[in-house]
Amino acid sequence: MAAVGGYFLIQTKWGRMRHKSFTIFFGAAAFLLAARGWAQGPLVAPPGERTPAPAFQGSVPTGLVSSAPLPLSLDEALQRGLRYNLGSILSQQTLRTAQGDSIVSRSSLLPNVSGYLQEVAEQIDLASFGFRFNPPPSAGFHIPTIVGPFNYFDLRAGLTQKLADIEALRTFQSSRQTQRASELSVQDAREVVVFVVTSSYLQVLAASARVDSVSAQAERDRAIFQQASDRFASGLIARIDLTRSQVAIQTQQQRLTAARAEFSKQKIALARLIGLPLGQEIRLTDAMPYTPLENLALDQAMELAVRNRADLKAAEAQVRAAELAHQAAVAEHYPALGLAADYGVIGTNPAQSHGTFSVEGQLRFPIWAGGRARGDIEQADAALQERRSEYDDLRGRVEAEVRTAFLDMTAAADQVRLAQSRRELAQDELEQATDRFTSGVADTVEVVQAQDAVSSAEEDYIATLAAHNLAKASVARATGQAEKLMRDLLRSK
Repeated sequence: MAAVGGYFLIQTKWGRMRHKSFTIFFGAAAFLLAARGWAQGPLVAPPGERTPAPAFQGSVPTGLVSSAPLPLSLDEALQRGLRYNLGSILSQQTLRTAQGDSIVSRSSLLPNVSGYLQEVAEQIDLASFGFRFNPPPSAGFHIPTIVGPFNYFDLRAGLTQKLADIEALRTFQSSRQTQRASELSVQDAREVVVFVVTSSYLQVLAASARVDSVSAQAERDRAIFQQASDRFASGLIARIDLTRSQVAIQTQQQRLTAARAEFSKQKIALARLIGLPLGQEIRLTDAMPYTPLENLALDQAMELAVRNRADLKAAEAQVRAAELAHQAAVAEHYPALGLAADYGVIGTNPAQSHGTFSVEGQLRFPIWAGGRARGDIEQADAALQERRSEYDDLRGRVEAEVRTAFLDMTAAADQVRLAQSRRELAQDELEQATDRFTSGVADTVEVVQAQDAVSSAEEDYIATLAAHNLAKASVARATGQAEKLMRDLLRSK
């Protein structure tokens, strides 16, 4: 029995003893292993590290630039986003790190086998070890204090195995829960990518609709200006009426320039999300008309969110990992049972060698380690309370996200209906004003005012339609069903 690193070590040996250097070698190795385990303490599960939000705004550009615009549907954009978005890629690498940690933790529970071959040339001074041989002169012989030189070789394989170690077992179980949390975080990252890509796709569609709307209004304004020019040439209207028409045309041209620039910027942003090569022009092939959501109620959405949100499940797995890490810290007070064995051949040369083996059973139990176990327990308990608080906060945030998404969707649906009605009324007002101007019973003031009303109504309709579709996308994300339901929600009736 010997005290090693603050522990009592009880070991039993079976087998034929061999050269003392092997015993010293394994004794030193056992000491180093015990000291390393004592110094490292328990593995405390780290907090759930989520992929930073800016990562989801980037990607790894892949592919070659084609001269023609690339047709791009929502499905194709989502497929590229899930494959090349930086947030998705980083979440996969985080999972690999967690898998590696789990493998490392498991290795301490599995048999560890190693081998070595050594050739030793040695000479020993016995006096340096305290041996003094002083026979009387009458004895007639002399005992030398120098032994050797002599040589031997040793070829050996060794095995170590933990038979019962609660701390190592709980540490491994904690790492498995952390790995599960990372797997769920990968699923959540996919949900985020789907939501971000869909939102960007909707923004591009809205920007495209603005370009089309302003272009149509500009064409109509040019037609009215042509009428005003003809009437001015005939002396039927004053110059101020012609000037108003010119101002209206230039205003629309300014709006068209701004709309086209915004459209280009939105396409660049979408290309960055899905990993398109730099400079690749795209052409969206899907449209998102107004389709009210009628197949999902608030209570159903709440139930879906609690059951399917991957980030909520990941937070729950982190709580379980912290609980196991806390148990591992407490288990530092428990004894551990292990086995060490070796077999090899030793001799002056391979032809004159003999097999030797050693089997050791070890029972280690802590006595005093300077309060380290207490500190590890305190740290593990603090981490556990953090994970529980984060889980409770996330659960409340999930409910708030679902309710907020439904409120936004309901409000946006009402606004779309009102904007659609206002759009129709503004178009009717413009037609009447144009007819009155053509008939000569009104000047261009009515026409310009009606044009402004149409522009405002078109912009409101485009904005509210985009907000409604974005709110439906938010519902899909809030319920944890973005990847599964996004396309159906955006096209639901």
